[in-house]
Amino acid sequence: MTHSYSHLLPPAWKSQVKGWLDEDTPSFDYGGFVVGEAPRDAFLLGKGSRRAVLAGVPFVDEIFRLLDCTVEWHVTEGDEFEPVKHIATVRGKARFLLLGERVALNVLARCSGIATASKRIKDLAQSYGFRGIIAGTRKTTPGFRLVEKYGMLVGGIDPHRFDLSSMIMLKDNHIWSSGSITAAIARARQVGGFSLRLDVEVRDEVEADEAIAAGADIVMLDNIEGSELVSVARRLRERWTGEGRKFLLETSGGITESNLRERAIAEIDILSTSSVHQSVPHIDFSLKIQIPPG
Repeated sequence: MTHSYSHLLPPAWKSQVKGWLDEDTPSFDYGGFVVGEAPRDAFLLGKGSRRAVLAGVPFVDEIFRLLDCTVEWHVTEGDEFEPVKHIATVRGKARFLLLGERVALNVLARCSGIATASKRIKDLAQSYGFRGIIAGTRKTTPGFRLVEKYGMLVGGIDPHRFDLSSMIMLKDNHIWSSGSITAAIARARQVGGFSLRLDVEVRDEVEADEAIAAGADIVMLDNIEGSELVSVARRLRERWTGEGRKFLLETSGGITESNLRERAIAEIDILSTSSVHQSVPHIDFSLKIQIPPG
């Protein structure tokens, strides 16, 4: 049974949507005064020049619900469409349609852009034979993380940790401040307990061995590439097999579609990249009010 990803959204998400509308019209709606309150239909069109994945449906629904409008979707969220495509029909009073127009289009464009990029890199990795996890990162826009992580899910990849409380990740600054990888892991375990996984960033094979010995659940081989990545990952697997240590290997740092093949290797469990949400092209949408005949 297929479930909507909207069921994951936290209780506070609707207040976020209201905040977007409040920000966009903080005082008088001059354009709304011009068009008035005649009932109208508006066509939501998916444009651009390439196939795209639709994502962001619950946010658009809530934007227009707050404005007493209804949305009839003609494309299912998560499906790909070819432009130009009639994505949905929005019905309501003219001024309310225009009040929600730009906020809805901006959210849909960003969320769909992330979903499209996520699906593309996942499909490309799988075409290279990669069977591990493709994940995003926490390099998201403050205040807009919920939408961006949602887009990753709709695009079919792992959103990685949602925030600092979701998983313990120890990076170079944590380790330097603690004195060593072993000390940093010990302190993290003291407060994180058994329920949180521990992901440790390492710069080389020696640091990876220390992290595994100290009990890291995930070892992130940061900015290790090419043949070195393959050889380091293989030696770690061979050396720790039978030692009773269970761990995942993650590769991260500068991964894009152009260099994906050399990083999407069988020895790696997790491939994390911000290329699916940072500087990703938006998908072009427009909302066109239909003039009734006569």
